[in-house]
Amino acid sequence: MKKVQLAVAVLAMFLLVTALLLTSFQVVIYGDPEYKFYEKEYEKYNVTQSLGMTLPDVMGVTEHMMDYLIGREDVLSIETDVDGKHQDFFNEQDRLHMADVRKLFLGGLKLRNVMVICAALLLAALGLMKADLKSLLLKAYGTAMAVFAALLVFLGVAFTVDFTRCFTIFHKIFFTNDLWLFDPDTDYMIRMLPEGFFSDMVIRIALIYVGALAALGVATVLACRRRSQGKDVRKKKN
Repeated sequence: MKKVQLAVAVLAMFLLVTALLLTSFQVVIYGDPEYKFYEKEYEKYNVTQSLGMTLPDVMGVTEHMMDYLIGREDVLSIETDVDGKHQDFFNEQDRLHMADVRKLFLGGLKLRNVMVICAALLLAALGLMKADLKSLLLKAYGTAMAVFAALLVFLGVAFTVDFTRCFTIFHKIFFTNDLWLFDPDTDYMIRMLPEGFFSDMVIRIALIYVGALAALGVATVLACRRRSQGKDVRKKKN
């Protein structure tokens, strides 16, 4: 019975840890409604010069694109001044690829919500089984951290050694077409979002995620202590 309870606790913790990873993506992408991170990246990589646009116009395109990805806009289309012309910033390939990206992103958020609900149900089940949550949660957290720490180290080394190759593998895993392969001469979006932008974003996501894992660890320890103190109080009363 104890092995079953431990397996349930570990599964619940894995679900929570994975949900935190998906949440880290959301925080980095949408955590700042004014998109200051994007603005700094555009300045860092001279995006305005590459596009022949003003920074306010680039930010206007960005806001529209981000609204589309989160589902607040139905069509990815915005006219602006780019390369000396007043035209739609996005072409048909942009729209097709970003439709895939939106589906992936919104699907990830839905999956995150399902994971959190499932984790809560598993923890509730452990409570009904009157399991030793203090011991189980600490072991489950330790197990999850060991696995995800190893994964983070592996990915960190891989991305540091060859970010381009890792970025390519990511797209081949999550996309079933080659629409993500853009030509800087004809596709404005790849000029606005160069590889360095995504490299910096990955680092930012990793930092947020590590902080979230640490917060989960603190919350787990505090929850275990409160439960232990509650048991001690009940024993003294009896």
